[in-house]
Amino acid sequence: MAIGIAADHGGFELKMQLIVDLNAAGYEVRDFGAHELVADDDYTDFVLPLARAVELGAVTRGLAICRSGVGACLVANKVPGVRAALIGNTFSAHQGVEDDDMNVMALGGGVTGHALAWDLVKNFLSARFKASEPYTRRLAKISELEHKETEL
Repeated sequence: MAIGIAADHGGFELKMQLIVDLNAAGYEVRDFGAHELVADDDYTDFVLPLARAVELGAVTRGLAICRSGVGACLVANKVPGVRAALIGNTFSAHQGVEDDDMNVMALGGGVTGHALAWDLVKNFLSARFKASEPYTRRLAKISELEHKETEL
């Protein structure tokens, strides 16, 4: 399974730790940056290419990290076909995949410690989408929303 990972300065340290964990667990890891710690970089510059790679199938799942995880989650969800969620507990890490086919997990590098983050990542990556009613019906509705023009 190819995993994409991206972080700004707020998630840089956690990203680097998770890359070591992912490599040790045998995952193919594609790092979308930041590649060095720069205090005023923008999560959008790294998370958007990650989300596009998920959209195009270049990576199977993505990990998007900023200080709180909120901004990274917002950016990822702007890309059609990406279903990102900010995760802080193990139940949501696997349930988001099983029921909602979540393909990007956002983490807060300033609020989630390494041990918990690695636990969340393991749950996220080991989970599989159930692909049955009502889950497929709900995803079809989300897909329809992504392709509708804005109506007032």
